[in-house]
Amino acid sequence: MAKTETLNKYTKDEDKLLVAKLLDKIGFAKTKNKIVNTDFLDMYQKKISLEILNIQKEKNYIYYGGVDNADRQMLIIYPEKYDNIFFNNKFNYSEIISLIRIELPNELKGKYVHKDYLSGIMKLGIKREKCGDILVFDDGADIIVSTDIANYILNNLSQLTRFSKSKIEQLDISKVRIPDIKKEEIGITVSSMRLDNIVSQLANVSRTNAEQIIKEQKVFVNYENEMKNSKIINEKDIITIRGKGKFNVLKVNGVSKKGKIILTVEHYV
Repeated sequence: MAKTETLNKYTKDEDKLLVAKLLDKIGFAKTKNKIVNTDFLDMYQKKISLEILNIQKEKNYIYYGGVDNADRQMLIIYPEKYDNIFFNNKFNYSEIISLIRIELPNELKGKYVHKDYLSGIMKLGIKREKCGDILVFDDGADIIVSTDIANYILNNLSQLTRFSKSKIEQLDISKVRIPDIKKEEIGITVSSMRLDNIVSQLANVSRTNAEQIIKEQKVFVNYENEMKNSKIINEKDIITIRGKGKFNVLKVNGVSKKGKIILTVEHYV
């Protein structure tokens, strides 16, 4: 499929820009016979990239984010001659991905959450796509970043007041720690599978307030911003509400005696 025809399949400007970059990466890997990689992709961008890889019939690629099931991953495209390197897991991922570890002083342990670390990175002028997952622990965080900006982060992060007393070091990505991700199952009942109904229950707000949250672009369905109140939610859909967390709609259990739909939802605590 021609580049223009492929681009025309997408309506959003940001999607078109992503697709154009992906097509360029695929073309470069083939014409220059070199390994190429994208910046970190979120789950929605990964979905688009998979569509483009399928359209281009590209088979030599891998996604990598430093940890298994990372929310944010780089797409690595490679010529066929490097197939054995990736198949046998001999590629040196530290060439493209690094680890920044922050160890908090005793008085701050357990007090920082994900947004404290992310906003700190953003204050340094780092683009979000240069930063992968941020793995939070009581004693600090492991921040997965693009190797090309790791040294800049290392040299400047301690200048922020919140991290001025912290120990900050750059480590090989193989040293990354895996947090214990806590989840809880909750049951909710809704009058319909409309997004505004479900957001109302998950955020514990009125339906009017849920509509406002959606209007303010704080709600994502399967990692894509969703602004339609009437969007129908299905089993296995992942709903993210900024300030409230991430939820996985595990199962539709049936209908109550009052005609309400009974859902089991997994909440990432």
